[in-house]
Order: sequence, then C-alpha cells, then structure tokens
Amino acid sequence: MKDSSYFFHSSSSRLVIVCLVSLVLVSAAVIAMDSRRSYWVFLDDSSSSSSSFSNESSSSSNSSSSWKWGGGDVGHGNHKKVPLELHPRLESFGQEALSDSQPLYNRSSSSLLANNTNFLVKQADEKQLNDTSTTKIRRVHSQVMRIEASLARARALIREAAKNETGLPSAPPDPDYAPYGPVYRNANAFHRSYLEMEKVFKIFVYKEGEPPLFHDGPCRSIYSSEGRFIYDLETNTQFRTSDPDIAHVHFLPFSITKMVHYLYEPNSFNLKPVKQTVVDYINVISNKYPYWNRSLGADHFLLSCHDWGPEVSYAAPHLYNNSIRVLCNANSSEGFNPSKDATLPEINLRTGSIKGLIGGPSPSKRPYLGFFAGGVHGPIRPLLLKHWKGVDQDLRIYEYLPKELSYYDMMRKSKFCICPSGYEVASPRIVEAMYSECVPVIISDHYVLPFSDVLNWKSFSVQIQVGDIPRLKSILMSISQRQYIRMHRRVKQVQRHFVVNSTPKRYDVFHMIIHSVWLRRLNRIPHYNDQNN
Repeated sequence: MKDSSYFFHSSSSRLVIVCLVSLVLVSAAVIAMDSRRSYWVFLDDSSSSSSSFSNESSSSSNSSSSWKWGGGDVGHGNHKKVPLELHPRLESFGQEALSDSQPLYNRSSSSLLANNTNFLVKQADEKQLNDTSTTKIRRVHSQVMRIEASLARARALIREAAKNETGLPSAPPDPDYAPYGPVYRNANAFHRSYLEMEKVFKIFVYKEGEPPLFHDGPCRSIYSSEGRFIYDLETNTQFRTSDPDIAHVHFLPFSITKMVHYLYEPNSFNLKPVKQTVVDYINVISNKYPYWNRSLGADHFLLSCHDWGPEVSYAAPHLYNNSIRVLCNANSSEGFNPSKDATLPEINLRTGSIKGLIGGPSPSKRPYLGFFAGGVHGPIRPLLLKHWKGVDQDLRIYEYLPKELSYYDMMRKSKFCICPSGYEVASPRIVEAMYSECVPVIISDHYVLPFSDVLNWKSFSVQIQVGDIPRLKSILMSISQRQYIRMHRRVKQVQRHFVVNSTPKRYDVFHMIIHSVWLRRLNRIPHYNDQNN
C-alpha cells in the first residue's frame, strides 16, 4: 500500500507538473503575441526613452512613401498600425517580454513550480499593461476621429458653398467683410472655409525652446513676416490651444532667421549648426510627445521667411517630405509643393509698422507707366536693367534711386510697379506695390504666389515671363485704361489680405496665413501605411 500510495502521489505530481508546463508554454506564447501587438500603442508624455527621430538626419528611407493622402470623408474604422521603427520604446518592451518567455523552455520542472507564483503575477501585470494600452489606443483613436470628423463637416460645407453659382453669398452675413468678385477663385468657397476655420481650427504651439532661437523672430526687417507671425500666434487666444490632443496642427516655433543670425558663421557656407538645431528640436518634441511620431510630422508646420528656410528643412526628411512648410522662398523648382506647402508673403517692415505705407492716389494722378529701383541680384534683374535702365521716361527703371526721389512716392506715382525676383523668387515689392495701390508686374520663374489657392492673381496683377522683358513696355501699353482701372480697384480690394496689423484683424495677413495652413490640413486625410512593418 505504501508503494502504491507513493506511486499514486508520484504520478499525480508528474501530471500536475506536465499540466503546469503546458500552461506555462501556452501562456508564454500568448504573452509574446500580445507584446508584438502592443508595438503600435501611442506613447505618453512621460516617456523618457529615445525616439525614432533621434537620428532624423539619416532616417530618410521610405519617408515619402509612408503616407497616403485621400480626398474623401474620414473613414478610420480599420486603423492601421504605425511602423515599428516609430516606437522603439515599445519595441524594446516587446523584446523584453520575448526574452523573458524564451528561457521558460529550458527551465526544469521544479524551477517552473518554484517560480509559478512570480510568473502568474508577471502575467497579471502584463495583462493589466495591455488593458491600459488598449484603453489608451481607444482614447487616442477617439480623439483623432473627433478631429477628422470636424474637418469632414467643414469640407462638406465648403464643397456645398463652392457649387453655389447664383452669385449670392452662401454663408451667413459677415459683419466685417464678405469676399466677392473675380479677385477670388471662388468667393463663396473661400468665405465658407474662412468661417469654418474661425469656428473649429486649433493650433498647438510647442512650449519647448527659449528665445531668441525659439518663440521669437525678426519684426523689423525684410524677414518681418516670420517674426510677426510667431509673435501673433504666441499671443493668440482664438486659434491657439493649450491642449495638444484637440489640435488640428502643431507649430514648431523656431526662427530660422534668428538661427542664422546667432549660429551661422559669415561666409562659411556651413549650415550644419542651424540644421542640427532643427533636428535636435524635433528630437526633443518627438521624445516628449506622441504627436510627431504618430503622423511622421504631417500635422505639423514650420514657418520661415529666410532664403535658407527650404534648405534647412532638408535636414529632417519627415519635416521636408511630410510637414507643412510655410515659406517666403516658395520656389517650385526647389521642392516647394503647393499642395502641401504654403507661401508666406515677404513683407519688409523697416520700422515694425505699416504706418504711412497704405494708400495711394487715383489712376488719373499716376503720371508714370511703371517703376523699379533695386540692385543687380539674381539672373532676372540684370536683364531688366540692361533693356530698360534710363531708356524711357514713362518706364522709370533705376539701379540706384537718386537721392532726391522717394521710393514710396515713386510707387504712388506709377500705374504699374515692376517686381522682379532677386537671388530668390520672393520679393517684398509685391506687397509694397499693393500697399501703394500700384498694380504689381511680377517677373519670376517658378514662384508660387501667396494665397494663390484663394486669390486669382491674374485679375489684379500682370505676370510676365523672363523672356518677355524686352517687350515690357508694349505689354503694359496694351492694357486699356478701362482694364487698368478694374485692376487698380481690385488691388485695393485684395490689399486687406496683406496688411500687418498690430493686433490681427479678420482677413488680414495673419489670418490668411492661418487659412493657408488650415486648407492644407483640411485637404489631408492621413492613413498609416504598414508596408514597412
């Protein structure tokens, strides 16, 4: 009986051990699978681990193919996974879970029994972590869906307004201004879009960084557009939100102009310190927040009026390929993409104010046909000066303006103001001309004009090819007096969209820049692509 009892208990013990081993092996496999599925959990703000963007300057592979843009309404029911390399913290978590489970295959039965309690506790902890991760996924997905749903509603209203061919306003009465007439590509669509922007659009400004490189910019120079926008957005309460979870876009508040001033060694032609500062900043915000990694930067935007703005953005491939770049140097031959990027008007505020710059006489009190004064910069101006400098009394073309003449007075006395590109495509003369109510004559190659997705530039400006410079006077003379008066009136109408106000006002340049960003976010529905998984 003793031997039989011993055999019975021994067999029972073996059976228990075999069952437990089987249970452990199955549980380990389940945990490994769950840990793999947890890779796409969005990171929280407390993350202290390194981001995938920590080596952004060398991570350009597949960046342009990681996104697909659709034009229809939102349909994110089957949310695809973020590529694994976006979340190395979660990847290392998964690897840790796998490494903990793999040695179970090599342990003895006795050690399994001895560690069974610890294993079950660990399993419960990991289940709780997975439950927490699932809750976080659902919360983030819900937030994204709410954002996209608000954009979908706005798109539907704008499409409906665009179909209105009655010529009557399709939006509620506007106490300040109702867009109308041929200066707009579609006045009703623009008006509705603007009103929807005012109702729902939210921008989160990252708080990281210190002046003067961050949260600051030039306000009294040819790059004033950059500094004024940064300042106005920092102090704005209508569009700026302190809650990044409800933001439609996230603003990177660095000033490339300030970086060049403080970090660039003159005549060194070395932009590496500036580029590295941008990369480092993106590393900081992508480590601290989930938003950059979540979209590969596609719902982020930068703004720069410096000529080197596009070049600096190349340092971070996702910044260049995915983010909205608002640039003065909007050269389509150098990678500027109008469907993704937006043009920033170049405005030279020498005193920091537009006082005394706005307004001009009627067409009948403008004795000169055209006017230009400026140095020999870039490939276009030498041709203009070669053909027209000092040649014609009606066409006043100067390289250096005589001291007895006033630059702004000459603009106000001229029907047309010649605006050729310099070293780069943008020129502050375009806005200066509109301030003086002088019809701008734009001579440029590959320049995407400001707000051209809204404004019909051909209705209030003259655009001349570089090859037509010898025919400049005959082209201007061919414009009838009646046509010129219409163009002059339209310049006065569209002027409001380029005015810099000390406190921004509706439809002014600050709001038009915001609207340009709004349009690009409105027309993008990001879908995660799992081809790199």
